[in-house]
Amino acid sequence: MLQKVRIDKWLWAVRVFKTRTLAADACKGGKIKISGNSIKASYMLSIGEIVDIKKEGIKLSYKVVELIEKRVGAELAVKCYEDLTPPEVKDPKLIPFFHATAEIRDRGTGRPTKKERREIDRFKDDIEL
Repeated sequence: MLQKVRIDKWLWAVRVFKTRTLAADACKGGKIKISGNSIKASYMLSIGEIVDIKKEGIKLSYKVVELIEKRVGAELAVKCYEDLTPPEVKDPKLIPFFHATAEIRDRGTGRPTKKERREIDRFKDDIEL
């Protein structure tokens, strides 16, 4: 049994991401966190760690139960993690709300400044149901 495995491999193997490249890009983009810290794709994951994932506007949380490197079927992949995501986040009625991530700006105002962008990101992160 494996002691540690790269997080991008594990995320791909348990079918959180369709490709390993997408998993690595999510790590580079700061969408994958462990203990509140963004991590690199080369981070060595171990059993018992809690992985927070921001994917398509939804915050997912998984506890690592088993480490695998190879992609397996969905029935086997589910056994490798414990889903800690609150059930209300996965409510099918609310999914369209989470996917509506485009902001509307008045015509001619241009792109948001760095300060405005940070405020928008903080606002999006604070929205919890």
